[in-house]
Amino acid sequence: MPSTLGVILGNRDFFPDALISEARQQLTTLFSQLDVTPIWLTQGQTKLGDVQGWPDAVKCGELFRTHRAEIEGILVCLPNFGDEKALSDAIRLSELNVPILVQACPDDLDAFGLERRRDAFCGKISACNNLRQYGYKYTLTRDHTVAINSDRFREDLTSFLATCRVVRGLRRVRLGAVGARPNAFNTTRFSEKLFEAAGISVNTIDLSEVFGSAQRIADADTRVKQRIEQIRSYADASKAPNESLLKMAKFALVVDDWMQELGLTATAIQCWSSMQKNFGVNVCTIMSMMSEQMLPSACEVDIAGVVSMYALQLASKKPSALVDWNNNYGNDPDKCVLFHCGNWAKDFLPDIRIGTAPILGTVLCEQNTVGALEGRTPAGPLSCRRVSTDDLQRKIRAYVGNGLFTDDPLNTFGTRAVAHVPKLQKLMHVICKNGFEHHAAMNGSHCAEPVAEALGTYMGWDVYHHHAEV
Repeated sequence: MPSTLGVILGNRDFFPDALISEARQQLTTLFSQLDVTPIWLTQGQTKLGDVQGWPDAVKCGELFRTHRAEIEGILVCLPNFGDEKALSDAIRLSELNVPILVQACPDDLDAFGLERRRDAFCGKISACNNLRQYGYKYTLTRDHTVAINSDRFREDLTSFLATCRVVRGLRRVRLGAVGARPNAFNTTRFSEKLFEAAGISVNTIDLSEVFGSAQRIADADTRVKQRIEQIRSYADASKAPNESLLKMAKFALVVDDWMQELGLTATAIQCWSSMQKNFGVNVCTIMSMMSEQMLPSACEVDIAGVVSMYALQLASKKPSALVDWNNNYGNDPDKCVLFHCGNWAKDFLPDIRIGTAPILGTVLCEQNTVGALEGRTPAGPLSCRRVSTDDLQRKIRAYVGNGLFTDDPLNTFGTRAVAHVPKLQKLMHVICKNGFEHHAAMNGSHCAEPVAEALGTYMGWDVYHHHAEV
């Protein structure tokens, strides 16, 4: 889907008009390449479609306000020094509460005459000073000045668009908690009220309601047969009994209907032990299928975990999974084993197949755990993240970082991966010292930067960015 940005071209009238026209042309080209729809003033509305002075600020504010449902973020572009007060006034009049990216164009050493002089290096400092005075949070490009048509700015803007998606998505997401958390797992406790204050709503349903509704669906129901075929098409189900597939299909239909009724985007499910004792199956396959469809699903009613999954998904536009930081990898201090029994999306598991959960099977009877997935994640990029509600401090905290999946040997079962994270021991100290949970979200991308920016700058959460620290 295309992104929509409000765009402000800052200007001061004693700088050359050509600089504004060139910037507009370059931005138009870049927006087309990145599938961005700009909302900006036209040359008929102001002199150059720019913003300088109060009248232009009023026009820009009104334009943004009429498109407030569409605009995901604001780009402030300074082809020259700009009018720092006018651009801040325009944002205030827009009544928008979205991320803001401030970009300034560089001067050329051989163009300091009146014909090409910019002074945007200085103007950006003044623009940020005014935004700060007006109470706005904003994002900076990595370099103080950066050319619009450079790869460096293209990367900055791409990262900013990911930040916008995370902020917009989290501020309005509706989650579903299916069942109570396993009694032994205090680690999946969370504050529903802290999340609600951040715009994250949680809806609940008891497992007894799900089981009861599933049992009332006839085996011969057309939707049941269709769902079983979808399961068989999704993963190797050759070792899954028909009875287990039937239960999984009915469970999926009940949860699907409930999510559609309440407009839910993601779920966290009590995957043990009531599931095995009272329903006789693992629903890992169903959770994997939902995550693959960009409807993330976390195990053990880990609502904070599925928030973590969703943020990475928003940034990367790829499925996420919930993992355990599970094992050391020999004597390598920067590698570890990621594991679950398991419900990872197919995106992580090219060799995906339906099996059982041997660990749970030792106490719950292995035939009751059919539906757990098996597979190995191959080498590739990795982003990891965890959100936690700190009730004692009355705040939401998070960590995020980048690493790699590796192809190092690993002889075990379940859904599994070997991860390489630079300075992993430091990250483990941060996790343990701050009481983070053993669950983490992972994503097959490198998106730590935009996620950290979204959560820290715009959501106001306490964020440790491991990638920035190493």
